[in-house]
Amino acid sequence: MTKDAEAGRRAVAEPIDPCIRTALGAVLIGFVGLLGLTVVVLTARHGAVLPVDRAAHAWSLHHRPSALVTVARAVTATGTGVFPYAAAVAAGLIAGRNLRRRLGYATGALAFLLLGQALRYGLMEAINRSRPPVGDWATHASGFAFPSGHATTSALMAGLLVAAIGHRAYGSRAGRVAAVLVGCWAAAVGLSRVLLGVHWVTDVVAGWLFAAFWLGLGAALIRTALPAYRR
Repeated sequence: MTKDAEAGRRAVAEPIDPCIRTALGAVLIGFVGLLGLTVVVLTARHGAVLPVDRAAHAWSLHHRPSALVTVARAVTATGTGVFPYAAAVAAGLIAGRNLRRRLGYATGALAFLLLGQALRYGLMEAINRSRPPVGDWATHASGFAFPSGHATTSALMAGLLVAAIGHRAYGSRAGRVAAVLVGCWAAAVGLSRVLLGVHWVTDVVAGWLFAAFWLGLGAALIRTALPAYRR
């Protein structure tokens, strides 16, 4: 048997890394979900608000006492500005086991977030969806609505942090608790945008789907290209 044939037989026999399989599943779900939601939004008759968006927006307007609005504003502030990029760098520093790897992972995490933001911004500009009426806003907002920038950014940041925590504290109870808390925080940021009246709920869902696609793609590429990152 030739070397090429032997290498091919071994490649077929080796099972796919479960982490890569999970990552590709996230890519598929994110891509198909985002594509479908985008088509629904773009084909809505005369740009009409979707029923689910109208219902969620109306609910938020009638269920946001001043104390809850104050909390929502504080939560939503963590999904923009310097904080997400600082968290991406922190994720890289957490994941690395020595100075060289920490610097490399931090740079890579920051570049990954920046590139994801650029793609999300391009999609947002292309779809050109309007936000809810300005009179319903309980905080400042700018730009178009779909997909939500805060929801996308916080979900990407959470994914980077969870990946870093899982890499350094795999299987530990503290690591699982930290991952759950980070995930809940990202969900809270997205939901705060609906509560504050600056996004339709489908904008937020689109942000989460985009993040799932981008995180899954990044994870699959890293697990394939960087054996040192595998356990």
